[in-house]
Amino acid sequence: MSTCATVSRDLDEPVSGTAATATTWLLLEQPGPWGPRALTSSHLDPALGRALEAAAKGTGVRVALIRRPGRHADSGTPAERQVYAAHTVPGNVWLHSATTSDPGDLLDLDFTALGEGDHRTFGRALRGRPHTGDPLALVCTNGKRDRCCALLGRPLAAELAASEVRGVWEVTHLGGHRFAPTVLVLPYGYAYGRAEAHTVKAVLHGVREGRIVVEGCRGSSAWERPGQAAELAVRTATGEYAAGVLSVVRTEDAVRTEDAVRTDGAAPRWEVTVAHVDGRRWRVLIAQGASLPPRPESCGTAVLGSPARMDVVAVRELATAALAS
Repeated sequence: MSTCATVSRDLDEPVSGTAATATTWLLLEQPGPWGPRALTSSHLDPALGRALEAAAKGTGVRVALIRRPGRHADSGTPAERQVYAAHTVPGNVWLHSATTSDPGDLLDLDFTALGEGDHRTFGRALRGRPHTGDPLALVCTNGKRDRCCALLGRPLAAELAASEVRGVWEVTHLGGHRFAPTVLVLPYGYAYGRAEAHTVKAVLHGVREGRIVVEGCRGSSAWERPGQAAELAVRTATGEYAAGVLSVVRTEDAVRTEDAVRTDGAAPRWEVTVAHVDGRRWRVLIAQGASLPPRPESCGTAVLGSPARMDVVAVRELATAALAS
């Protein structure tokens, strides 16, 4: 029986515009096995997991569990746990780290402030400080959520760790099981699908040099899905790969454009404005399509679906006179 990742790869389903959305990632080390909903089905206190889910809801913060690559038998409660927080919005990108002996300390965080990019709450609650080490490569390996993440993600994490790639962790959930192995790279927050070890190494090398690799990129978690696809389209069209220089400044329904007229019942379209720090702007028309033929979106369900895809219709640089419009 084919897995959801095999079918997606065979059908050449595009990965652009499929990343999870989060302005800020909050990562807590939790060794041992993970269940389908790891915050409440792991060796973390489920009451704490539910409290973290409630605290993060609607704030832009996404909470996930991480663990070192390798075997995951129950080794007891760790004396110290690693904690990371990363804000991914250009202009205020940061990655802070801390250790804690009590994961309940995370409930002292101001999640609203954290989602808005204020790192001071992390420093106060956890004595956190800027992370001065290597960027993080988070490989989704939670086979209880989808078997593709274990079958494809765990060997990738192990290969990277064996190659002494620093900053590699396993993570509970990044969305898009059918694109496994999936990887999130922090601090910039770009996700990658169908990742291979050489690609991850190139991505991490690029991050150290302040560059974004677009090969296999699903998008930046800082933006909603139309913005993810639009930003990558501008990078591809212009050859601009520097990190932190492009921002999605406006996304609006494309009711009427030069390219098409949207009518009732038509698939959604958006006009996305992408801005460069040097003042240039582009308007990108994105249309939501359906991936056909129907395919399994996850190995956890027998239902076939037609996942939404973000199709780039047009990329147009705006003239100076149009920038105020």
